[in-house]
Amino acid sequence: MSVIKPFCAYRPRPELARNVASFPYDVLSSDEARELARGNPVSFLHVGKPEIDLDGSISLYDDRVYARGRENLYRMISDGTLVRDPAPCLYVYQQRMGAHVQAGVVVACSVREYESGLIKRHEHTRRDKEDDRTRHVTETNAQAEPVFLAYRAHRTIDALVDNVRGRPPVYDFVSTDGIGHALWVVSDRTEIDALVERFFEVPCLYVADGHHRTAAAVRHAQMTRGKHGGPGGQAPCETFMAVLFPHDQLRILDYNRLVKDLNGLTPDRLLERVGERFTVEPTATAKPAAARTFGMLLDGRWHRLQARPGSFPDADPIKRLDVSILQDNLLAPVLGVVDPRTDKRIDFVGGIRGMGELERRCREGWAVAFSLHPTSLDQLMEVADAGQVMPPKSTWFEPKLRSGLTVRILDE
Repeated sequence: MSVIKPFCAYRPRPELARNVASFPYDVLSSDEARELARGNPVSFLHVGKPEIDLDGSISLYDDRVYARGRENLYRMISDGTLVRDPAPCLYVYQQRMGAHVQAGVVVACSVREYESGLIKRHEHTRRDKEDDRTRHVTETNAQAEPVFLAYRAHRTIDALVDNVRGRPPVYDFVSTDGIGHALWVVSDRTEIDALVERFFEVPCLYVADGHHRTAAAVRHAQMTRGKHGGPGGQAPCETFMAVLFPHDQLRILDYNRLVKDLNGLTPDRLLERVGERFTVEPTATAKPAAARTFGMLLDGRWHRLQARPGSFPDADPIKRLDVSILQDNLLAPVLGVVDPRTDKRIDFVGGIRGMGELERRCREGWAVAFSLHPTSLDQLMEVADAGQVMPPKSTWFEPKLRSGLTVRILDE
């Protein structure tokens, strides 16, 4: 059973929605965010990445950063950029990227269901990033950016969502990167109740993107319980803002790797070592066409790698992932990248940037690049159902949710 609740969102005035909507805080560097927000005082980047309004020498975790985020959020409320819905609502959020369309329901989800395992994760989180987002929630008293959750598709929910999408949206715009965004407000009590009841039939939810935001919401709820001496089951912080998408509408892109050096090997010797676990052949195609195949860019030339039989345990849902096959058979034993979470010799490039980004980075000094076939939604859910976590940087969801279209203040 998945419990969802409506809430009173603060939303941009329709004529400002395109300018307010921004990338999530963790997609951009501070410099990229500063450039994107330049000349746009209502960009939600001023809330999600408030360091862009301060001197670049100030630490991201400085008290002044969180204070500026709070100041910017409540300025947007006080000046009418963001306006509160008068009654609790659900919201339908649709994204269009080329021919790909996905539509989710914006809701408040249960912290208790995350704690009990009914909202499942597939990644570990980093403590420093958890601390940062927890403090952001605490200082702003708001859930400023939604978590991206998935559920196994439910045809009745699809029909209810499609019925909402048959009406004119309150927002309908194309962002600067060409992604279409539309939002509908579901204020009718009958429609809200129907969606709430149908989600009771969904056995569990999956964190697709936003593990640190989820963990921060949970930690904030736990801290609040401690202050008040009880579970506080009805307190606003016992739920967190999320967008719920059916799994069959979602798309995961490849998440590729770069390594700074060859671990003391010559290119020829590297090819020999790689050949022990993979078949290796030159190719003009940089992007793998199937699972368990990889592209390797070395000395300006692409090679196709095919994992040899027996190089991975096919019955293990983690070890048979492409990211694990590459890590266990090549990155660790050959290139010496034992812990990709901490090793500064490895970097990761989301598939949205294309193969050209790998080629550019290698021209600029990285020694070798690897292109991977995307992880599937079925693999993600299989890992989460088994109570396990994927290796780091296994999934890149696209398109990214936009922040600022719905904001939840926690004392209302």
